[in-house]
Amino acid sequence: MFDNFLDLDRAAFLYLNNLGEGSTDSFWLHITSTWIWLPFYALLLYLLYRIFTWRALLYIVIFAALGVATSDQLAGLFKEGIMRLRPCHDPSLNGLMRVVKCGGPYGFYSAHASNTFFLATFLYRLFPARYRRVSIVLFLWAAVISYSRIYLGVHYPFDVIFGAVMGFLLGGFYSTLVKLVFQNNQNTQ
Repeated sequence: MFDNFLDLDRAAFLYLNNLGEGSTDSFWLHITSTWIWLPFYALLLYLLYRIFTWRALLYIVIFAALGVATSDQLAGLFKEGIMRLRPCHDPSLNGLMRVVKCGGPYGFYSAHASNTFFLATFLYRLFPARYRRVSIVLFLWAAVISYSRIYLGVHYPFDVIFGAVMGFLLGGFYSTLVKLVFQNNQNTQ
């Protein structure tokens, strides 16, 4: 049964990966890059600054950094523990897929998906109701970055889905911690 699941994951990967073409490769390489998103992160920071006090903002930034670090390190532990080859390192896919980029040998699970869905969930739960529309943009951003990992040939769809779920769970956990800190320090908003 598990082999059937892996075959289905490979088939979904090949379908999604082969939707790409050389003319859009540079776009997807840029999408997956961390540095291109710095203005977006600065805009989010500015929005948080407009909503919260300095003290609350400091807690948000600290917990966001801790959450991303946790997300990233857990992904690394899973990669080394499970040792599922990335599609671009899987010999059974040679000649069947488009390889645009390749990373380390193991890919389960996607740290990009986990980190972006962590941030989307974390901020969604912290934004006051009147700013929730921003969350739509955050979740779309996370989905696009997650898809880029399949397009580039570095993750199977399940790697990305599992990473998104982990990010969602960690985002909920760390936003709950921030809310508890806010409750203990009533003058945060």
